[in-house]
Amino acid sequence: MLTRLYPPALHVLWQLMLCTSTCFSLTSCAAQDVEAIVIPLLDKTPAIDGDLGEWKLDAFSDGEWDMARVKASPWYEPKRNRLVVDSNEVPGAADLRAAYYLAWDGHHLYFGAEVHDNVNDVMDAKHEPKRWYYKDAIALFIEAPRDGVAEKFEEGDHAFCFVMDNSKPDYGAWWRHGSATEAYIEEPIPTPSVDYALQMNPWGENPADYIFEGRIDVSSTLALGMEKSKAFAENEFSFMIVHCDPDGGEYGGHLLIYGKGDNDATWTRMKFEHAGQH
Repeated sequence: MLTRLYPPALHVLWQLMLCTSTCFSLTSCAAQDVEAIVIPLLDKTPAIDGDLGEWKLDAFSDGEWDMARVKASPWYEPKRNRLVVDSNEVPGAADLRAAYYLAWDGHHLYFGAEVHDNVNDVMDAKHEPKRWYYKDAIALFIEAPRDGVAEKFEEGDHAFCFVMDNSKPDYGAWWRHGSATEAYIEEPIPTPSVDYALQMNPWGENPADYIFEGRIDVSSTLALGMEKSKAFAENEFSFMIVHCDPDGGEYGGHLLIYGKGDNDATWTRMKFEHAGQH
């Protein structure tokens, strides 16, 4: 699959690779010192229909990720970044690879993924609505704004988590976040604040393959609690992508990209392009 690389992506990934060779900690190096990734501003508002063709060439993307690539990244930790080989899987078969896309239109954040998977697993024997990480799911973690303080889902930390279940259950779009008084608030993303679509087997090759496309309203989510003294896009943020792939495992497999877990000090710096830069 050919993927256009948004130009800053190559520069930032090179910085991360260089940083890994000279630093002992992502917290003190990769997440803090590299140039921020820029999320492009779209000229038009795309339809949310499971087809990224309207906007993916204008989005931030740095190509396809799989476990081999994650292992070569500065945020790789074997206890967190792992995939599960289910007893029903064909030995040596490709497990999970995906390309991710980010953009915004001044009001909404767009998050997309084109995914090749060998098993679609959205069942959880101990199901709770908040247990998206025990199912096939993709989550976008964002600190808004970035403050340079190591925190775990306190005020300003957000995770927008989408279960790859074509039936779109009421827990299919989940929001983990914090407030000034409480950490790890768990709730569905309010319906007016989110729209998403899932297209299964989009290339006619494998029933478990999918394209995900989501849109999140910024003002009712990320902007909550932020100071109003400057425009939203004038702030700096940080982010991480978590891709869950249990394949029948009790806790299952995960790819963590651009960060090392809930500690927001390990997430990669990010900015939103604004009209003056477009």
